[in-house]
Amino acid sequence: MYRESIFNGFKKGIATLWTLAKIVVPVYFFVTFLRYTPLLNNISDFFEPGMKILGLPGEAAVPLVLGNFINLYAGIGAMASLTLTTKQATILAIMLSFSHSLLLESAVVKKAGVSLALVILIRVILALVSGIIFNLIL
Repeated sequence: MYRESIFNGFKKGIATLWTLAKIVVPVYFFVTFLRYTPLLNNISDFFEPGMKILGLPGEAAVPLVLGNFINLYAGIGAMASLTLTTKQATILAIMLSFSHSLLLESAVVKKAGVSLALVILIRVILALVSGIIFNLIL
């Protein structure tokens, strides 16, 4: 019985690892590839003014978008491929903790009968306000 529990736990752990790797690894390589093209610089330059308020470089918009529209693990994979300071990584992680997987979780919220627009608005505002506050604090 004990061996079966260990085997089942190991099997579930490997399945979870595989599920996460299918998301994080391709995103990591995609964003790393973007770093060697002018596209990431263009994205960075476009978002730089708004991201400065949050204490983040313009390229941090990529993990924010991926984390909000795909899932948290895509955001983490994109974060890992960028060169961020400890402060920037912390701010980005805090922001993504408030607003991530908006599309998927919005479907759940809608089924619960809560206002979809209100939930998304609250989560995005919390992420932005926390980013600004932690930029000032750290």
